[in-house]
Amino acid sequence: MRRAILRARRRGRRRGIALVMVVAAIAILTVMLAEFQDDTSAEAASAIADRDALQAEYMAKSAVNLARLLVASEPTVRTAIQPLFMMMRRKPPQIPVWEYSDRMLGVFNDDEGSKEFAATLGVDKVDGKNLGMPGGRFEVSIVDEDAKINTNLGASNDIAHIRLAKEVMGLVAPPQYNPLFEQRDGAGQFHDRLAICGALIDWADPDEQAFNCDLTQLSAVQSGGVEDAWYQLLPKAYRRKNAPYDSLDELHSVRGVGDDFWATFVDPEPSDPKKRVMTVWGSGAVNVNTANSQTLLGVVCAGAPQADICTDAAQAQLFLMGVTMARGITMGAPIFGSTRDFVDAMTGKGMLGPILAGLGMKPVKFQSEAEFQKSITTESKMFSIYAVGVKKGYRRETRVAIHAVVDFRNAPSLSGAAP
Repeated sequence: MRRAILRARRRGRRRGIALVMVVAAIAILTVMLAEFQDDTSAEAASAIADRDALQAEYMAKSAVNLARLLVASEPTVRTAIQPLFMMMRRKPPQIPVWEYSDRMLGVFNDDEGSKEFAATLGVDKVDGKNLGMPGGRFEVSIVDEDAKINTNLGASNDIAHIRLAKEVMGLVAPPQYNPLFEQRDGAGQFHDRLAICGALIDWADPDEQAFNCDLTQLSAVQSGGVEDAWYQLLPKAYRRKNAPYDSLDELHSVRGVGDDFWATFVDPEPSDPKKRVMTVWGSGAVNVNTANSQTLLGVVCAGAPQADICTDAAQAQLFLMGVTMARGITMGAPIFGSTRDFVDAMTGKGMLGPILAGLGMKPVKFQSEAEFQKSITTESKMFSIYAVGVKKGYRRETRVAIHAVVDFRNAPSLSGAAP
């Protein structure tokens, strides 16, 4: 009996050990399976993310190419409406087709974009082929860089330096900005208007001579002395670039261009680049048909620094309000057929001059109307294209952004392009 009990105990122990081993084996296999599943899931998610990112990138690239095509088609649109302007004995102005890029390119976008396109032109994409973008969409914004003050004029010749100095001083001159130049920056330094204006030009010009932005002494701009050593006195010293700006962010490195200056005169609303005031990609002259009211005020004050709209805050506000009102009435259509039309409006003549005078704005007397006309234009050739490709996924979406700058100064017309 005793032996039978001992054998039963031994068998029980063996079974217990076997059970423990089985449980341990199952636990190890479970851990291995979970780890294998995690690795596989991570690799699959990474592969899907890479796939979605690639698709989103090409959606953005498609938007850039479509935007280029849209801008290139503007001369064709202008030719189509030329007979209408011939009846009025006027030359047709450049049509800002880029302002309607979201609707004009909607037929190539997702269903929502196609509906906007159909509502705008009254057509149905069902009649077309290879249209739409299943599984994703693109967002595109075309920004007119010739509607902004080009700081890269500082890398050009002496005449361009003087023009930029006038535009910068015209932009910052209104008295409502006085508090901005009377306080210390984050480093405890003061920077007045002349210092910042000269710094913007000295950063890009190739010489070591300080530029004098005093508009009353522009005949002696080369006698400003040697550029100061302000940058060498910083905790992390660096030198002026003495070469053209490569990006807008590079302006942050210039003396006096702090957050307050940036938010006031460079990029007031980063989420909307169309409201940007300065650029590094423009062709030089400012397009008076597309420039925002703040930029126009700076350009006008560059040619007429003693004008009332440049020295009286109330007059400046009337000018800004008048430009904004005119843009609202025309719904983005060009107001000025030529640079002469803009000069006439500012001096109280033409069609718009009496309207501005009726609002209470005093006529502007330019120092030289001929020279001022050289600094403005009614056609834009430089554009920034901000495109975002969006690929929809399961419970998430992948976004890839592209910023391209396009120069149309020497671009052939679509009618003359090779098939």
